[in-house]
Amino acid sequence: MPWREVSVMDQRVEFVTLARQPGANRRELCRRFGISPQAAYKWLGRAAEGTGWAADRSRRPHESPGRTHDGMEAAVLRVRDAHPAWGARKIHRCLERDGVAPPAASTIHAILVRHGRIVPPVRSAAHCRFEHPAPNLVWQMDFKGRFPLRDRRWCHPLTVVDDHSRYALCLQACTNEQGQTVRGHLEHVLQRYGLPDAFLVDNGTPWGDGPAQGWTKFGVWLLKLGIDVIHSRPYHPQTRGKNERFHRTLKAEVLTMQNFRSFGDIQAAFDSWRHVYNHERPHEALGQEVPATRYRPSRRPMPRKLPEPDYLPGDVVRRVGTTKGYISFNGRLWRVCDAFRGERVAVRPLAEDGQFGIFFGARKIASLDLREAQN
Repeated sequence: MPWREVSVMDQRVEFVTLARQPGANRRELCRRFGISPQAAYKWLGRAAEGTGWAADRSRRPHESPGRTHDGMEAAVLRVRDAHPAWGARKIHRCLERDGVAPPAASTIHAILVRHGRIVPPVRSAAHCRFEHPAPNLVWQMDFKGRFPLRDRRWCHPLTVVDDHSRYALCLQACTNEQGQTVRGHLEHVLQRYGLPDAFLVDNGTPWGDGPAQGWTKFGVWLLKLGIDVIHSRPYHPQTRGKNERFHRTLKAEVLTMQNFRSFGDIQAAFDSWRHVYNHERPHEALGQEVPATRYRPSRRPMPRKLPEPDYLPGDVVRRVGTTKGYISFNGRLWRVCDAFRGERVAVRPLAEDGQFGIFFGARKIASLDLREAQN
């Protein structure tokens, strides 16, 4: 099959980067990217030949260490003009990565000041960062705040970031924040990168039902895929700090610099910037490396058919009502979240006498107490 026509160069670079990761399953990657093994090995071979293999143009200025001082300043300014939100340390790392012997970061900062390119940084107090020890253990997912397009429609950016590597797995311009919309886009992401162990989300729709952390149909779909859903503390967005930081960077480097006419325009900008963010933009929390150096796709592929939960022979299995969220047990009706209407659940005893848990697969979704008085 051919490469998709959107962002062909970026897809080639992404495929080669992921295929070079230790332990990568290249055949599985070919399936997820929709290309033949012959095409894959052709691009891996070309990539081994050196720079400029993916396209006719380069995103970076190419300067030699022997250039004059004016040439070095021009190189610094070209990187800055291509990425106006990048500071001296990122520019230093980019020049170094491209084979240029750059001046000190302080000198680069002085060049930016001298030419009127610098924006005074806003620094926050230092704090202790936490990250999971490997890719795909947790993906952080959220909507960035909506904004209007010039055609008078609202854009709702859907973002998914890997907690360990900061790799941006999804940056999609959506027309709404409904569960079916998210599921449609997320299916493509899961087919490409495989399944994570869990999603970290807030308590709003479509992944939650307020601070009570009630389930939604979207969350039930994730459970069927074997993906846990972790809700952040109510009113504490810092729990999803990497996603929030990604949103600030997106705003600084894309949204505050352009006014987009349509969804086609904004999605093209998102696709281009996501490639830069993953493969070119140095990340301070990663020691000025790029997220692609720390990410590898999940070994769990997206199943072709949505699985249903399995239960043990000794389980008391009930089907939740299709019109109201109730099950019958011990001669009484017990409430279950409406998101599970029509689904099969199991009732299992808990440690204390008279108390039972209602399980969807291995996940406890509710509890009941036979000692409670019947209403």
